[in-house]
Amino acid sequence: MRTIKTIVSAVLFASLTLLVGCDDKATNQATEQKVIKVGSTGQSYPNGFKQDGKLIGFDVEVTQAIANELGYQVEWVIAEFGGLMGQFDSGRLDTIANAVAITPARQAKYDFSNAYSFYGSQIVTHKDNQTINTLSDFKGKTIAGVLGSNHINNLKKVFPNNEVTIKTYETRDGAMYDTEYQRVDGYVNSKPILLAEIKRKNLPFKLVGEPITIEQVAFPFSKDEKGKALREKFNQALEKLRANGTLKNLSIKYFGEDITS
Repeated sequence: MRTIKTIVSAVLFASLTLLVGCDDKATNQATEQKVIKVGSTGQSYPNGFKQDGKLIGFDVEVTQAIANELGYQVEWVIAEFGGLMGQFDSGRLDTIANAVAITPARQAKYDFSNAYSFYGSQIVTHKDNQTINTLSDFKGKTIAGVLGSNHINNLKKVFPNNEVTIKTYETRDGAMYDTEYQRVDGYVNSKPILLAEIKRKNLPFKLVGEPITIEQVAFPFSKDEKGKALREKFNQALEKLRANGTLKNLSIKYFGEDITS
């Protein structure tokens, strides 16, 4: 009898352990499904940058606010912009939160969320440069920009016949540094970002002309069922954050103005 009882007890214990293990596995799977991988350069002030070792910024806080609404945990992946796009294309990221502009070429590859901010693509030069005061003054000159950014394409549209030399950099810091020390004649980026950088670092830049184009910034998603489902959820959360003033308040916090509408 003791042997039978021992065997029965062992079987029951094993069954309970298996059930607990299944429950733990199910819980872990549920937790894993709540994690989204989002890309940021971590060097894009004021969109996504490191401060005291922590990633902060406008795009970062907007993403965190969306994740809070949806019950997701964000796993940030830091890389240069070109690298982020490559990881996104290969399916290693769920989306990118780094001022990604909506363009026809990108729309052909990705599904975008509703726009959460609007930027003017702007060119600056050194404030001591007296020979460049209008866009046409850049003809024959060199303009810096970040590799992979849509600002480079915008430059090519404004100067379609190679009237300017375009020099690309892996990060905006290199482009700004060479503009500051007049190794290049100009630098192109989003106007709100430029104004924030000029104020933050007291950069000796002046804006040249009006923005060459106005761009909508949104979250890109893959064109599959997973991407479409996540896009719909992001849109719902974005509209709620727009209605309750969160988007506007975050914009004013980082840019000093509302660039969300």
